[in-house]
Amino acid sequence: MAYLARAGFDVFAMDFTGYGRSTRPAAMNDPCNLSSQQQTAFVPALLAAPCAAAYSNNMTTIASDWDDLGAVVDYLRALRKVERLSLIGWSQGGPRSAGYAARNPQKVESLVLLSPAYNRGGRLEPPAQVPASGVAFNTQTSAEFDANWDRQVGCPTQIDPEARRSVWSQMLESDPVGATWGTGVRRAPLVTSWGWNASVAARLSLPVLLVAPAHDKQVAPERVQELYADLGSKQKVLIDLACSSHNAAWERNHLYLFKASLDRLSTTAVNGAQEGTVRLGY
Repeated sequence: MAYLARAGFDVFAMDFTGYGRSTRPAAMNDPCNLSSQQQTAFVPALLAAPCAAAYSNNMTTIASDWDDLGAVVDYLRALRKVERLSLIGWSQGGPRSAGYAARNPQKVESLVLLSPAYNRGGRLEPPAQVPASGVAFNTQTSAEFDANWDRQVGCPTQIDPEARRSVWSQMLESDPVGATWGTGVRRAPLVTSWGWNASVAARLSLPVLLVAPAHDKQVAPERVQELYADLGSKQKVLIDLACSSHNAAWERNHLYLFKASLDRLSTTAVNGAQEGTVRLGY
């Protein structure tokens, strides 16, 4: 955000329902609504018999996420008196921002998607039950956060330990309830998803930048390559980002990501290319 703001952009961030500083539904305050495996960490008296969930569905849906995003987009369009704005999405921000853009092309100028979740053969229509039955939310501890990041390290100096500690500290700061559970956890809602597959990607005709970190184990680079192939846009660039994981924005090669994003948002070319794959950081 600071990098783009210094380049002259008005930059805004939002937290979807259940994340960060946005409202967490009441069901997320009850550890009995976690999976039985995760319950034991916070309800030790129930080690022998997990407690029954008071709420037994996913917490949110992709449609409620699109509604959240739509409210922010309309607010900013009115605030800045513009017809369109650009969206930057990471991970599940892929189906959220790109799915919204496919349904509201008159409001979106361009997309920058880092490690966007994608299943070209995924469900187009919502399931019979919305939200779907199942676990409402999950948690992540500091140890789990570190282990997930460590399995994606492919270069000796890829991670700055101080950056990692700072990220985790701010995650806990944004979740004062989760911070009191055990040694502190980050809570996140489970989402019933649909409407983000090859047929939807084919409808996107706006400029798109995709970034596939080389060592990403959460969204494999092959999935991002499939999305690139499926996009209907004639102005699409795929960045193959070296020495980077799913958490590329916090790692050594983050400036390649930031510069490519600025190129996409301010010109029709990324590192001189208007289409195709660009390798950075090698």
